[in-house]
Amino acid sequence: MIVKFNKVLPHPIKELNYSNSLIWDRDIEFDSRNKYLVKAPSGTGKTTFLSIIYAIRRDYNGTVTIDDKNVLSLSPREIKKLRREHISIVFQGLKLFPELTAFENIEIKNKITHRYTKEEIYGFAERLGVLPLMERPADILSFGQRQRLALIRALCQPFDFLLLDEPFSHLDMDNAANCLSLICEECDKRGSGFILTTLGSDYGGNYDITLNL
Repeated sequence: MIVKFNKVLPHPIKELNYSNSLIWDRDIEFDSRNKYLVKAPSGTGKTTFLSIIYAIRRDYNGTVTIDDKNVLSLSPREIKKLRREHISIVFQGLKLFPELTAFENIEIKNKITHRYTKEEIYGFAERLGVLPLMERPADILSFGQRQRLALIRALCQPFDFLLLDEPFSHLDMDNAANCLSLICEECDKRGSGFILTTLGSDYGGNYDITLNL
């Protein structure tokens, strides 16, 4: 999958100083065979950037194409297919259902895709240190614990690109590195890539391309 930005400039970013950005108002492409780290301070459009690729935000100048098809021309059915089969995301706000247990939040997606068995999901949970929490309601968990659950949920579908919006903001370096290791392994197995946004840390990862937003 190739995502191309041609002179893309979101309306809210017009009032900011984006002269040092390697993405806004430039021609750039993102190849799903690569692992990207996108660094930016708060308020410079990290969430907007990923939301544009995920076909949520439409308030921008310029053109975004996915495999040479303009994102703004996609039908609702095509967008649904894109999100179900080609692009997965960990939202900054996570979008977990607070009244459901940790496992139920993950299983909602997994029932649609049948990607993993329950044992495999619990294996991920054990690896990320949240196995004892799987039967607890999401709303009593810490934000860092919920971040790890949202990551497992995002893995429970096919994807060419995994979008990660500051996914480790509430994790210590050891837990962040553990999550990043799992992400890299899963992407390598699938031949997929990811775009990870951060305020600045690289979490000790090896990325193919690092960009400043």
